[in-house]
Amino acid sequence: MRILAVDTGTGTQDILLLDTRELVENSVKMVAPSPTMKVAGQIREATRQGRPLLLSGVTMGGGPCRWELERHLKAGLAAFATPDAARTFDDDLDVVQNMGVQLVSEDEAAGMNGVERIETRDLDLEAIRRALASLGADTRIDGLALACLDHGAAPPGSSDRLFRFEHLRQVVERKNDLLAFAFRPEEAPDYLTRARALLGSRDGDAPAVFLDSAPAAALGALQDPVAAGAEAQLVLNLGNSHTLAFHLRGTYIYSLFEHHTGLLDRDGLDSLSERLVAGTLRHEEVFAGNGHGVYYAAPPDSREPFVTATGPLRDKLRGSRLKPHFAAPHGDMMLSGCFGLVQAFAAKYPEHGEEIERALTGQA
Repeated sequence: MRILAVDTGTGTQDILLLDTRELVENSVKMVAPSPTMKVAGQIREATRQGRPLLLSGVTMGGGPCRWELERHLKAGLAAFATPDAARTFDDDLDVVQNMGVQLVSEDEAAGMNGVERIETRDLDLEAIRRALASLGADTRIDGLALACLDHGAAPPGSSDRLFRFEHLRQVVERKNDLLAFAFRPEEAPDYLTRARALLGSRDGDAPAVFLDSAPAAALGALQDPVAAGAEAQLVLNLGNSHTLAFHLRGTYIYSLFEHHTGLLDRDGLDSLSERLVAGTLRHEEVFAGNGHGVYYAAPPDSREPFVTATGPLRDKLRGSRLKPHFAAPHGDMMLSGCFGLVQAFAAKYPEHGEEIERALTGQA
């Protein structure tokens, strides 16, 4: 079986093509610029040329592309967007229009001339296939496993930070397991608009699964042979945009916090982590510091946890008093999320579970 795992982040798009008949270490792997970075570059070039923009497509990750759009508008240049593309920048279309973006229908967009057309999309399977083919790789795909960080469509006037964190809390309350964050296409909640757009961008009828990027990274990090040997765990995923910490026993969650990586230094990470494990970190404190929050699903485990770090900005923990182990599952830290995605695919499609488990444990 050939599973394509794509973990779409703020800075990078991490891609794994796993063939269960081969060694995991020999899988095709790519770390490419994220789609939002690509769109940001296209907007930047249009701004440099003084050209108006037309954004169309589906809802995707914002961040860098939103910042470039704001610069484009501040330069006095026009920007048009279809509703689905506009939700990339805010779920409330009134907010997008107040930025200066002019909303147009799909029909109006099709007839526009003299604009720089930019497609918004987190998943471009055709581009991935072309890249694989150019390297001589087999592009046949039997299953898709997709990840991104979705804030969810918060109601107008609501905090998107709190709305996302409420989603995390509800998932854990329903079923306390990192794998509970995995959804088949028909299971993804309507409010996870970015996730649903990601799943909607796939082609063909291959089975698919969606998993939030942070649990995906944690699941992947736990496949590191050193990390896997510990019963009590603290796993920190330091992404380019968000940091999530999970206090775990296996995949059972004692507690978690989410913050923004750019606002945290080593001492801050140490303090937040230590107080999370002790059960003394307060949700209100993290939110007031422009983070998302803290959630305790169970009383803290009294044992000192083994600390595992992953994510592209894990070096912030270099020299930390937590003394973290820098996980490298199957020899590749940047693919932690992809390895977690493959595990989630196996959980959601148990008919393939044994085959995938053999591949991940080197028994292919």
